[in-house]
Amino acid sequence: MENERILKWYSQKKVQKELLEIAKDREVVSVFKDGSFGKRPDVLLYENDILAAVENKVVAFHASVERWENPMQLKAGINKSELDELRKGWEIFIDPDVKDFEIAKIVTLQIIEALKDHGIKNISLKFSGGNSFHLAIPFESLPSKINFEETRKLYPELLEKILLYLKSYVEENLREELLSNFSANEIAKRIGKNVDEILTQNKLDPFKVVNIDIFGSRHLFRMPFSLNEKTLLVSLPLTQNQLKKFKKEDALIEKAKIETSFLKKYKENEAIGLVTEALDWFTRKGLEKIEFIALKEVKKKKIKIEEKYFPPCIKRILEGMEDGRKRSIFVLVTFLRNMGWSDQEVEKKLYEWNEKNKPKLRDNYIRTQLRWHFKQERNLLPPNCDHPNFYKDMGLDVYCNLCLQEVGVIKNPVNYAYKLFKQERKIKKLRVKK
Repeated sequence: MENERILKWYSQKKVQKELLEIAKDREVVSVFKDGSFGKRPDVLLYENDILAAVENKVVAFHASVERWENPMQLKAGINKSELDELRKGWEIFIDPDVKDFEIAKIVTLQIIEALKDHGIKNISLKFSGGNSFHLAIPFESLPSKINFEETRKLYPELLEKILLYLKSYVEENLREELLSNFSANEIAKRIGKNVDEILTQNKLDPFKVVNIDIFGSRHLFRMPFSLNEKTLLVSLPLTQNQLKKFKKEDALIEKAKIETSFLKKYKENEAIGLVTEALDWFTRKGLEKIEFIALKEVKKKKIKIEEKYFPPCIKRILEGMEDGRKRSIFVLVTFLRNMGWSDQEVEKKLYEWNEKNKPKLRDNYIRTQLRWHFKQERNLLPPNCDHPNFYKDMGLDVYCNLCLQEVGVIKNPVNYAYKLFKQERKIKKLRVKK
């Protein structure tokens, strides 16, 4: 009976069509009921390949996150340079692993909101067939090159940075959202843990509730419209609007509807903002120690420096931005804190500034960024004036030239403000002496 249900599902022409489309340029591996895998490498090329596999007791099909020139040239022990040459591309694939279905929905919705915050609308979504959901963004959404290097060759390092950045980005909101739906005890019970196992420093740790896997090369994911080898539920693509009301029963072989595609819709370069933010986040993490050492003396200053001393680039940002709004947050928060402004003053200024942006950033986004900054014990500098991903890239280079004319060569916007402030104090002292 079970074998008949499986064969009936895979005999549908629509199912075969969807499987073959996603299988193009990918390594595809058969999976049996006991979870064991068929031979690697392998591919799916024809409808009969699917049916032949099912007749040999195959239940599910998993495919590679990477796309290949020729998947059959893959082999055990192949080195990285050979993999890079064979690789045509790779998807941003997000696999939040959580044992509770309702918690998985909350996690998935938070990730979707985070991706939208970064300007990504074409997000592929599917039910895993188990307890959770998979999200993906097609390779075509990525820039073709990053720092003069082909993006296809930046797997898995770039994907790892994106996933770690997204974890950091959603952490606070995810904690709040989980606790607005369940108590910590309820969450622990739902995922089969003791409550102390999901806490860090007496706070709920979202990533002790959900695990977002970091992938290596040749990583496989369950194909859309494949059955789940454990549950026999369909790994069913969904729209974002379907997610909240989706029930596991909707993925039964007898009920599943083949309506929504997976990894077909995209907009070229749509994920550039996400990539930029992820790389900048990594850069900031790497520079924190240096910035802390360089600014020990500045942090001790109690003087609040007023806006009239701010450099032209900062004044221009404060007028509101169309491009570079998210990068502007990092610039403004680090700059204002080094001007002796309190966290409350910084927060107030940021929300006032956001009213001038076109379009405005979500308040939720600003709140998340402020929280991250306010809990940093290290004193972070704004990016240096010559940082390639900030002022010039944000169209502010003309204002940097004004700085040069007014106070001479400076390394960082903070230096401008202190230099101008000190100059004025000297002038005032001279006037008093006269």
